[in-house]
Amino acid sequence: MGLRVVLVGVLLAVCRVSAVAAERQIQPFIAVSLGAHTTFALLDTAVQKPNVVYGGRAVWLGEIFGAEGDFGQAPGFFQSSNDLILHSRVTTVTGNFVVALPRHLTEYTLRPFFVAGGGIMVARAEDFFGALPVSDTLPCIDLGGGAAGFLTDKVGVVWDLRYFRSLGGNEGETNFGQRLSFWRAAMGLALRY
Repeated sequence: MGLRVVLVGVLLAVCRVSAVAAERQIQPFIAVSLGAHTTFALLDTAVQKPNVVYGGRAVWLGEIFGAEGDFGQAPGFFQSSNDLILHSRVTTVTGNFVVALPRHLTEYTLRPFFVAGGGIMVARAEDFFGALPVSDTLPCIDLGGGAAGFLTDKVGVVWDLRYFRSLGGNEGETNFGQRLSFWRAAMGLALRY
């Protein structure tokens, strides 16, 4: 129920941002995942190494407030030193509220922003023996911040750090209510259209 409320709120925020006043951006990015923790059996020791993440965002940003849709894909997210994990990936799809420093104050410098929202996290993993496969779609929240700076009227760069966490589950649970959390540090292009 809470996830639906967040998604409806993001949809309403997107609709409320005036098409004339809003700055629209596409932001392809490459990132690294850090500090991952999970309660999935067999995978709790397989998330120690940073992992490459790629994805993109669609951003609608007014003078201060805005909204965005974020997609991230992390192939090989779960890794083990003994090669028990054959294939794995984590995908996140979130909708976020954006709060940024007013555009008129940051016209020729970096523009800091903060994001918060929610969506889904899809975790997949296949182990060598096929004993403990993972195939879960989990509701999740994300929050973070960053800064964007434009080199021309249409092209810029964006850096951000975000925390993703699935909802439900406790550290001690191993069968139901699985949990996964990680940080994502990203750098990407910001393309105005």
